[in-house]
Amino acid sequence: MMQDLPPYLTTRELADLIRVKERKVYDLAAAGEVPHSRATGKLLFPRDAVLAWIDRAGDAADEGHERPAVVLGSHDLLLEWALRESGCGLASLFDGSLDGIERLARKEGVAAGVHVPDMEDEDWNIEAVSSQFAFKSVVLIEWAKRHRGFIVPSGNPARIKTVADLAGKRLARRQQAAGTHVLLQKLVAAAGNNLEAAIVDGPTVRDEREAAQAVFGGDADVAFGLESAARQSRLDFVPVCTERFDLVVLRREYFEPAFQKLLAFARSEAFANKAEQLGGYDISDLGKVHFNGY
Repeated sequence: MMQDLPPYLTTRELADLIRVKERKVYDLAAAGEVPHSRATGKLLFPRDAVLAWIDRAGDAADEGHERPAVVLGSHDLLLEWALRESGCGLASLFDGSLDGIERLARKEGVAAGVHVPDMEDEDWNIEAVSSQFAFKSVVLIEWAKRHRGFIVPSGNPARIKTVADLAGKRLARRQQAAGTHVLLQKLVAAAGNNLEAAIVDGPTVRDEREAAQAVFGGDADVAFGLESAARQSRLDFVPVCTERFDLVVLRREYFEPAFQKLLAFARSEAFANKAEQLGGYDISDLGKVHFNGY
């Protein structure tokens, strides 16, 4: 792993890393083309800056190959609507936060919607994005905060109020690449008492709308979903948490007309009205930067 390299590389270590002779490394340093410093007359190369330099070189070599104009990642009702109504020209392929991160790294799109809880604290998305894009020219911006909880039939006949109440209930499951799955696994593990084994598997659903429809159609007793999806299907909603849904986007693509058009629309009155109509959204920090790669 590149992150296992020492914080500062020697000339030989850098030459081995980029597979050139040491003489070439000295030439690159003399020309100011590679990040470096001198300590007691010895050339040292900061690992993180060097890895970012390598990645930028790869991006420059790939500039002639355009990425598909697609927003990947997690399904969001408000984002889905905005992509269509803004006329930005961006398509969508929503199949989970982790799937979106992987596809973005494989250059299959220009941005990805994510809502993955950090394992070590109460933040969102930073760990998942930085682990994949620490040395990439990406930016993580907030789209909205969303109310997530239990989608249940009208009247909540099973009296589901907490995670522990999922025992013995048919749960609409999400794919493993979904941020919803990651979050629920974290909550179930925290509840203890072997709760996972007591939950009955319902159908596997791939987005927020399908999750609500599984409950509406009687195929599941409960789904772990968004308030907006529950409202659309006229179902009851039991709030559990407020999550942050962000967009990770290549910095170069951020300034392209398509993405700028989407952001401009997201600041419009029509967008604010739609967020209020759907319910369960807080868009007050839309556009706030939460992570900047190199």
